[in-house]
Amino acid sequence: MAVTYSTQRAVLRGLFDAAVAAVDPAHCLPAFLPSAADCRGRVVVIGAGKAAAAMARTVEEHWRGELSQLSGLVVTRYGHGVPTRRIEVVEASHPAPDAAGQQAAARILEAVKGLTADDLVLVLLSGGGSALLAAPMAGITLDEKRAITQALLHSGASIDEINCVRKHLSAIKGGRLALAAAPARVLTLAISDVPGDDLSTIASGPTVPDPTTCAEALEIAGRYAIELSSAARQALQSGAAETPKAADPRFARCESHIIATAQAALAAAAAAARAQGITPLVLGDAIEGEAREAARVLGGVALSCAAHGVPLSSPCVLLSGGETTVSVRGNGRGGRNAEFLLGLAIALRGHSQIHAIACDTDGIDGSEDNAGALVLPDTLQRAAGAGIDLRACLAENDAYRVFETLGDLVVTGPTRTNVNDFRAILIEPTKSAAKEIR
Repeated sequence: MAVTYSTQRAVLRGLFDAAVAAVDPAHCLPAFLPSAADCRGRVVVIGAGKAAAAMARTVEEHWRGELSQLSGLVVTRYGHGVPTRRIEVVEASHPAPDAAGQQAAARILEAVKGLTADDLVLVLLSGGGSALLAAPMAGITLDEKRAITQALLHSGASIDEINCVRKHLSAIKGGRLALAAAPARVLTLAISDVPGDDLSTIASGPTVPDPTTCAEALEIAGRYAIELSSAARQALQSGAAETPKAADPRFARCESHIIATAQAALAAAAAAARAQGITPLVLGDAIEGEAREAARVLGGVALSCAAHGVPLSSPCVLLSGGETTVSVRGNGRGGRNAEFLLGLAIALRGHSQIHAIACDTDGIDGSEDNAGALVLPDTLQRAAGAGIDLRACLAENDAYRVFETLGDLVVTGPTRTNVNDFRAILIEPTKSAAKEIR
């Protein structure tokens, strides 16, 4: 009889669902809303990111005052919008910016012009905001910015490196939105999708000072062989693209809070594991580097648990988050979580005790229609039976096809939140030492 591993699939999917629920805007945003009574003037709500529409709806549902007090707009990824009553939601392209995002960014900048010290700008940010707030600086076209962004995304650069370049070539990122809103009070509520939860990196930090420099942006572009347009290179070399720094007095009335993090998601998954008699170990919420290399390392830890009970004895689950990268060399399909799992399947060599899930908490792995996928003890066997060479697929960055063929994709649709990658590696006891996993 074929082994289906249905219980293990359900356990892993349950851990992912618990992680996502913990960082849902409806759960984590209301406690940070200002009192309507303290808002003497206008309340302009703006925002960007994959969670922006859900955040805007949560603001409306929990606003402790008249809804007529609210106005504004947020921009989110295509397919991530939700109905709202007062705050307009527009959709645009991610991860490559498009004209819709450029128009939305221009409207957001216009919405914060001419405000007074009595007014409040409530800024809702989440992962994806960098691409969705497409406002190239003067002299740089959207096509030029798009080409640079695409090259960075395929280079293997980390998210903070990518955003360093994007901030310096933008009219709205890197603190420039806050300066446009002065002298109004600016309150930013952010869902963090970046390792380290750095506010200057989340959505490229449009409302906080930028500690990076033009020189750093140039160095990053050079290191990854990114072709810059002549206008972009001149702006960086001359310093014309320099971002505002912490000493600028216009930041004095800016306040920011991170309302959801990868660590909170991992803690929720850990609690869900304990409730089922599984010992969790959170390996970190900021794991970066090549997805396939991270798979080799975490696979080695899982094999040690299974063979030696170190660092944990089974039943246990290794949890981790962060944002791995993929240096695209092949012509296949698949996001970084699918690539991680393909590397993990190869590293585990079909170990009978180990199962895994890796998903992006926004429900979209890269630019595909799946959140991620599952690896099971029979993944290698089933792949061989389907005529799939896993190593060849990894070389072609073709992880999506593998898991689609095996029926192991995890498809959730947009979750409308985003704290980046979620990984869980479940190590079961041997049959002779089995314990019940409730």
